Amino acid sequence: MTAISEPFPLDGRSAAVTMPFADFYRDRYAKSVRLAVVLTGAPSVAEDVVQDVMAEAHRRWARLSSYEDQGAWLRRAIVNRAISRHRRAVVATKGFLRLTASSNLSIELVDCDWELWRHVRSLPGRQAQMIALVYVEGLTIEAAAEILAIGIPTAKSHLARAKQQLQRDLKDWSTS
Repeated sequence: MTAISEPFPLDGRSAAVTMPFADFYRDRYAKSVRLAVVLTGAPSVAEDVVQDVMAEAHRRWARLSSYEDQGAWLRRAIVNRAISRHRRAVVATKGFLRLTASSNLSIELVDCDWELWRHVRSLPGRQAQMIALVYVEGLTIEAAAEILAIGIPTAKSHLARAKQQLQRDLKDWSTS
């Protein structure tokens, strides 16, 4: 005999049916890696970032599953984790360069897409993040602003400046 569910929970909790974590993971993994690749510039680093964030989401799933939009939490966590990894990488690279006394390290990128995303990553942080959230994730400016905890006018300004800079950079790049 199956229990009849109450239309309104008696304990005051939400009656919303929560998605199992495995479904959430399958639904969001590829999109999350794509966002992280744009933010980090390296597929292997992006996968690490997403795996770390997904592991954290799994640990917190009892609470996260009750959120109206778990994807917003996920995107915010990916942005934060990518920033943290970038900061650690900068510190490590500076230390390595001091030890080796060489600043001639570079990685050649041959694919046009990689060149575009290299230009995006060279933008100031918030501008690059707005490009990634709006054009890779397909979010509205309002949703991206919420994830980055900035005002909508500030988000629009970051996005406009990013597009202007990319237009200049890519114009110069295509003529060389």
